[in-house]
Amino acid sequence: MDLDAIKQQGKKYETDMTKFLRDMVKIPGESAEEKGKIERAKQEMEKVGFDKIEIDKMGNLLGYMGHGEKLLAFDGHIDTVGVGEKKNWKFDPYDGYETDTEIGGRGTSDQEGGIVSAVYGAKIMKDLDLLTDKYTVLVAVTVQEEDCDGLNWQYIINEDKVRPEFVVSTEPTDGGIYRGQRGRMEIRVDVKGVSCHGSAPERGDNAIYKMADILQDVRALNNNGENESTVIRGLSKMLDEKYNPQWQEARFLGRGSVTASQIFFSSPSRCAVADGCSVSLDRRMTAGETWESCLEEIRQLPAVQKYGEDVKVSMYDYDRPSYTGLSYPIECFFPTWVIPEDHPVTEALLDVHHQMFGDVRQGPAEQIKMREPRPLLDKWTFSTNGVTIMGRNNVPCIGYGPGAEDQAHAPNEKTWKADLVRCATVYAALPTIYTEKN
Repeated sequence: MDLDAIKQQGKKYETDMTKFLRDMVKIPGESAEEKGKIERAKQEMEKVGFDKIEIDKMGNLLGYMGHGEKLLAFDGHIDTVGVGEKKNWKFDPYDGYETDTEIGGRGTSDQEGGIVSAVYGAKIMKDLDLLTDKYTVLVAVTVQEEDCDGLNWQYIINEDKVRPEFVVSTEPTDGGIYRGQRGRMEIRVDVKGVSCHGSAPERGDNAIYKMADILQDVRALNNNGENESTVIRGLSKMLDEKYNPQWQEARFLGRGSVTASQIFFSSPSRCAVADGCSVSLDRRMTAGETWESCLEEIRQLPAVQKYGEDVKVSMYDYDRPSYTGLSYPIECFFPTWVIPEDHPVTEALLDVHHQMFGDVRQGPAEQIKMREPRPLLDKWTFSTNGVTIMGRNNVPCIGYGPGAEDQAHAPNEKTWKADLVRCATVYAALPTIYTEKN
């Protein structure tokens, strides 16, 4: 395999990749509203010559290149978050901008740039006759990730009956190769009270005050150390081998966390004691933690125990329809996952990077000083579709994608043309290197 030829071919398509990404930016597509973006991505797949293109009932776009035995997949989600406060943007987020080196706009790093690189990685494979009877490449352009990461692949695996040998997530990795992430779950705490007139609050039972006690305990659970003298031992305990058999992977991924993210109340009026209060908790989970253990942790907090049957701790469900109208309900639980350093796809991706670019992270000039000191093999801070690909279904998943993690959900989002080209070339080389050894 001529790696220099792959690099040259990638550079040849820089203009095409740039136009594709700029077109995608111009089409707003928050979760459950991605139809226009899917249609544009389908057009690009048709243009570059994918052998089979399908849109499933959820609305995921599945493009196949080649007809070989092993199915090897690249995943990128098409949907984006909103733009937030427009005053924080220096340019129109849905028009974007282009310079000689970068492209700006909502979705450029998170994460339509990864889709662009994957589509053209497959194109390079076809151009250079790298496709063999050993493998078929699937580029999955997935929907609803921002609302419910992994829901798309739960459908692809269980309903479309598509199960690749591995999946490369094209989420932004700052030039690194990422082998895992903390999981997360969405917890709801409901507290009951008794209303009365606000002029005599002692006659009622204020649910907001009860919740205030509970939230103090939630904060302690997040902030306390593992050896606190109080009854609430902090989440950092999962980094200690005394408490967690998976402590080594927990240290790699980072400790779990919990924080209140939303609060709601019910009350007859502003002149009454609140008779109900609810909060949403964002719970990030490290290796060794499960959804059952996280719920039980909240249920055992002193304030929750104190208020007994007046408190309910539960997990949210997600059932919002996709743009096709299909609803595919699932629990709001997104498992922790980590692929071993010695897994064949980890080793293959490291080998490709070593042969093409060496053993340090690559990137544009403005990013390189930040990237180079960081380990090449690392992990994400945020959550990805890997929570279902590997977390729920044990399909090996590895991450390598253009753009920067700190651009995700931020105003003035951008990515770099050099990243798009480099990732496309790495994607093009990976299947051959992998199938030669496996």
